[in-house]
Amino acid sequence: MKVKGKAWKFGDDIDTDQIFPGAYLTLTDVNEMGKHAMEGVPGREDFPQKVNRGDIIVAGKNFGCGSSREQAPIAIKGSGVSAVVAKSFARIFYRNAVNIGLPIIECKDVDKIQDGDVIEIDLATGKIDNKTQHLSLTGTPVTSLEFEIMSAGGLIPYLKKQESTQ
Repeated sequence: MKVKGKAWKFGDDIDTDQIFPGAYLTLTDVNEMGKHAMEGVPGREDFPQKVNRGDIIVAGKNFGCGSSREQAPIAIKGSGVSAVVAKSFARIFYRNAVNIGLPIIECKDVDKIQDGDVIEIDLATGKIDNKTQHLSLTGTPVTSLEFEIMSAGGLIPYLKKQESTQ
């Protein structure tokens, strides 16, 4: 699975309250949730209005820290973001992202990606091509099971697919 889009840079320790502010926790429609993704990040309050389908979030360390709310990766997916690349993820966010089918990958060299760069990610290999800077980076590939779950669109679609093949 490959995804390509414009990079939106974020810093370290972006928590789930910033990703999806608590004021919107009553929302259940994924598209409505996406209209509020990342608006809690200072200086990026306009992200939901400016993000385009296929864009990619690029962040520093500990992305998705804080509460375990599953709504955070759901809102990102609902905003049209095709993937998240970060130096590291909070463990519960990582699991939630895989389980809802949001492609994610860790890469220690995200500082080499600038806001607005066009990048292409190969989730199976971990290769990240910065098309703007003509630079290749190596991320940590997801496991084969994580890849299968994300490719299926999340854990529930993956399990349904497994059940139908037995």
